[in-house]
Amino acid sequence: MKVKRLAISEDGFIFDPTTGNSFTTNETGLFILQLLKEGKSPEEIVRELVNQYDVDEQEAERDVLDFMEKLRRYKLL
Repeated sequence: MKVKRLAISEDGFIFDPTTGNSFTTNETGLFILQLLKEGKSPEEIVRELVNQYDVDEQEAERDVLDFMEKLRRYKLL
């Protein structure tokens, strides 16, 4: 998975050392990226979001799917 090669800072700056591209994201995006780097499935990430933040499962699932779609557009998934 290409996500594992990304360098991620605590303030949301993401750097792809292979392409030289950089991106920024919010706290939720950082959380999702870290879990993806750990090899977590989308379902596991949804559960983690529900536990970590004050969101219901549907909202967490929507956030995960939307963020993963953005990663696909940047060819990171």
